[in-house]
Amino acid sequence: MQVISSGQTFFSKKILPILWFGMLVLFFMINGMAALKDRAADAVAFLVMPVAMLLFGFFLFRKLLWNLADEVQDGGSYLLVRKGSIEQRVPLANIMNVSVSQFTNPKRVTLRLRAPCELGDEIAFIPKLPMLQWNPFARNVIAEDLIRRVDQARMEARA
Repeated sequence: MQVISSGQTFFSKKILPILWFGMLVLFFMINGMAALKDRAADAVAFLVMPVAMLLFGFFLFRKLLWNLADEVQDGGSYLLVRKGSIEQRVPLANIMNVSVSQFTNPKRVTLRLRAPCELGDEIAFIPKLPMLQWNPFARNVIAEDLIRRVDQARMEARA
C-alpha cells in the first residue's frame, strides 16, 4: 500500500496549534504584567487582542486542521484511513465526490462518502505534494488520480 497523505499532517494538527496558543499565552502574560505594573488603560487593548486571536485560532484550527485524517493509504480498490485510534477501510465505490481546496495552505483533499462510516460522511486529508511545485494553480496529482479511479469504480459497480 502506498501512503498518499502528507507527512506534515502531524505538524499541522499538533505542533502548529501548540505554537500558536503558546505564543498567545506568553504574549498575554507579558502584557498582563505590564498592565499591572503601569496600571495604564491603554494596556487593556493589548490584553483583548490575544484573547481575540486565541478564539480565532481555535475556530480556524477546528474547521481546517483538527478534522484531518492522520494517514491515508491507497490499497488499489479502497483507501485505508487512520484518524487517531480509528482505522477505516473505505471502498472507492463508496466515495461520492473528491474535492481539492485550491487556495488553502496546505491543500486539502475532501472525500464525501455515499454511506457514512465511523469517521463520518466526509474524510479530509493533506495529500502528498511533489517536492518542488512552483505553480500554485497546478492540479493535484493524487486528487486527479482519485477522481478518475472513483469514477471507474462507480461505473464498474453499476455494470
